[in-house]
Amino acid sequence: MLLARLADVSHEIAATTARLRKISLLAELFRSAGPDDVPVVIPYLAGRLPQGRIGVGWSILKEPVEPAAEPTLTVRDVDAALTEVAGVSGPGSQTERKRRIGALMGAATAEEQRFLVALLSGEVRQGALDALAAEGLAEATGAEPATVRRAIMLAGSMEAVAGRLLAHGPEALAEFLLTVGSPVWPMLARPATSVADALEKTGPSAVEEKLDGIRVQVHRDGDDVRIFTRTLDDITDRLPEVTAFARALPAARFILDGEVIALDDAGRPRPFQQTASRVGSRVDVAAAAEALPVSTVFFDALSVDGRDLLDLPLAERHTELERLVPEASRVRRLVVADPEGAENADGAGAAAAEAFLKDTLARGHEGVMVKGLDGTYSAGRRGATWRKVKPVHTLDLVVLAVEWGSGRRTGKLSNLHLGARAEDGSFVMLGKTFKGMTDAMLEWQTAHLGSLALDDDGHVVTVRPELVVEIAYDGLQTSRRYPAGVTLRFARVVRYRQDKRPEDADTVATVLASLPAAP
Repeated sequence: MLLARLADVSHEIAATTARLRKISLLAELFRSAGPDDVPVVIPYLAGRLPQGRIGVGWSILKEPVEPAAEPTLTVRDVDAALTEVAGVSGPGSQTERKRRIGALMGAATAEEQRFLVALLSGEVRQGALDALAAEGLAEATGAEPATVRRAIMLAGSMEAVAGRLLAHGPEALAEFLLTVGSPVWPMLARPATSVADALEKTGPSAVEEKLDGIRVQVHRDGDDVRIFTRTLDDITDRLPEVTAFARALPAARFILDGEVIALDDAGRPRPFQQTASRVGSRVDVAAAAEALPVSTVFFDALSVDGRDLLDLPLAERHTELERLVPEASRVRRLVVADPEGAENADGAGAAAAEAFLKDTLARGHEGVMVKGLDGTYSAGRRGATWRKVKPVHTLDLVVLAVEWGSGRRTGKLSNLHLGARAEDGSFVMLGKTFKGMTDAMLEWQTAHLGSLALDDDGHVVTVRPELVVEIAYDGLQTSRRYPAGVTLRFARVVRYRQDKRPEDADTVATVLASLPAAP
């Protein structure tokens, strides 16, 4: 497929707000794409590079190159060229990257150059493409949309599903099964303003402690144990104690969902940064494990002894979890049989749920999860039957830019520009903050955001919108300065969430619904 075709479709998708039109454009594109094009076409449409970061910033992209008169580049030509750029290293690497990018741009037409600059700078924004691409694949091939979505969830890769689907038709979707050793996208929760609000939406539920740890999916097949993050990264070699625990459980094959968390001697959670640092450590893992061991706490079972549990209600999945995992390694929970009542013969009521939340906070955890007992496991989606309740209002936002500090912060990147996801996939700025940052955090963000820089005018550094940060705030207030019409009151940094992707950030709609605007 010619890059020009992809660039044209990308432009059309970005120009329309009509969901059905976006899906139709994607379907037309997929019909004309070969199966070998798909591993490139899909990430490019979503603004991702299959190679990840390749060391190309604005200092390389800002210099104009005479465009080609006619389109000749294919998407696979571009992919091969960028793979070569990603492999450049050593002395003179920046000069060599510049030369190779210049040659690529010289082979591209003016429209293709615009698309490539947007792609390489992280500015391809055209509206929940991953979700819409599944619908487009279904329309292009005559497959059922729900079946396509489920296959993608189970495969953990839209590209893999698309390649098989376009090559072999809807029958190929039957190949994608829940498989031990192959991670699936985890089920996520929607926010709720209170326990009562959550119970009203979920009905009879389990109220569980919401731990401030790192989400993990643990797979065991005999002696082979694999541990994956919520972004499907394999971190098995970093968590030897989790591997040992999984091997000691009384089942040879399973997939469990849970969290790893560092606890102090009193059993209270250590700061999230300590857990994140431990899980992220790749150097001298044995010493790290001895210095800061982590505990594994499970809350769901997706597969046990070869039996797929995804479509079972939570109550039945938890029965399997109880059979497999000792109570000390299961998340604390309270079953609320009658959300509108108090205590009753069948279990706890709403009053007990409120008390459970209070006790959970006293134990040092950040809130509770309210999960409908009849709900199935909606892998890869924010399911309607899972709600999270956190008394401290926080949002996961994306850093759009950062300002150079002054005074004691001179030479440090300090004041963050924060954005939420809009419906079209772009990011809408909600405000700024320089509060809540430790000296260590300032050092880290200066280095990390510097590596994401697209432009620096001496005051504001514009960055690729890739880094997610958790922000606490006291409310919303109306503001004409910002495009959403509101800004955050008393925003402060809680922590960086490198375990989350930009597409996991909260939406503008979530922000507006989270709290009434302050007068």
